[in-house]
Amino acid sequence: MFTGSLALDLLLGDVHSLKEKRSVVRPILAELKRKYDVSAAEAGHLDLHRRALLGVAVVAADAGHCVTVLDACERLVAAHPEVDVLSAGHQLYSSED
Repeated sequence: MFTGSLALDLLLGDVHSLKEKRSVVRPILAELKRKYDVSAAEAGHLDLHRRALLGVAVVAADAGHCVTVLDACERLVAAHPEVDVLSAGHQLYSSED
């Protein structure tokens, strides 16, 4: 069994309040969950209105599937014109670690 995680540091576009930030971040998280059946949440920069740190996790029987799903999640977020991906970091864990 493998667990993969993805951390996405985002710069949000024309956002001037935490309420506007939520209106950008929540649909992205919902789309990730719906489309790829992953666990996703806003995990950092909670008090900054133009930054967001999203965490995504997936569990699979093989490492290749984890990597494929996380890469697709990264592409989906990067395709949103209202956000810029500043950094993305993948980690893979095995049940034997």
